[in-house]
Formats: sequence, structure tokens, C-alpha cells
Amino acid sequence: MFVLSMANFNYTWAGGKWNKTNCPYGNNHPNATQTSNKFNVGGSENWHYGFDYMDWARKNGPFFVNDTLVFKYDPPNLNGGFPHSVYLLPNYWSFIKCDLRRAKRIANPIQGAGEGFEFVLKKSQPYFFACGEHGGIHCNNGTMKFVVMPLKRWPF
Repeated sequence: MFVLSMANFNYTWAGGKWNKTNCPYGNNHPNATQTSNKFNVGGSENWHYGFDYMDWARKNGPFFVNDTLVFKYDPPNLNGGFPHSVYLLPNYWSFIKCDLRRAKRIANPIQGAGEGFEFVLKKSQPYFFACGEHGGIHCNNGTMKFVVMPLKRWPF
């Protein structure tokens, strides 16, 4: 079972109608007047082992169609650093099991260096992301994976 919940604790009810300035999709959200936003996955932590990306996604949402996710991570090095990558998993079951057999690698271990790898959320559908290096062990421990469900922007 897959459940998606969106909550906005900063709303008001004014005379039986939503107050547009505090409506969950009104003018108070950064996407209200922009066509898209860019999010650095993990914020200042970037994409690395041991960070809870599900929590990051929950705290930084909602995401909207045409928003961009930027994956920044260190490339492999000779000093024993662990490489990372970004895979797009096809469905919730693959996401839960970290089954990479039908997943698509969208960024290899060197693409996260510098300005990072950018992924645009083009459709209103669930996107399941995971690190696929080391046989998926970074995904299997439950931290280097997350899901986003971009919403369509409503005209206000």
C-alpha cells in the first residue's frame, strides 16, 4: 500500500472560504509566482551515505511539475571515497526492495561533481530515486533513497 499525504499547518479559514494568501497552493508558496524551483537534494549535505533523504523530501516539499532536483556528490577518488550514483526506479515495489534490475541509471559516479546532476520533474507522477552503487547497499539501508510526487500548479 502506498499513501501520499500533503499537509499545510499554516492555513486560515476566513468566512467559509480559503484566505488566498494562506491557501496551501496560494501566494505564500515559492512556486506561486514562479514557473519552477531548483532544489539541491539533501540541502547543504548533498547526496551522500548516512543522510535521511525521505525526511529531506518530506521537509522540502511540496514539489511541482518542472521543478529541478540537483544531485551533488563527490566523484570517486584514489583515497578510498565511496562512489555514488542516481537511479530512477520504475515503481514502489522496486523502491521498497531496492530492486535495481529494471531501474534506469540517470547519473553515473562522476556526474554529481561540481554543479551536480540536474533532473527535471516533467510529469505529475511518483519519482523513486536511489543510489545504486555497491550493489544497492546504500539504498538497502534505507537512507539513500527517496520519493517525490510533483503536483501540477493551479492557476490562481
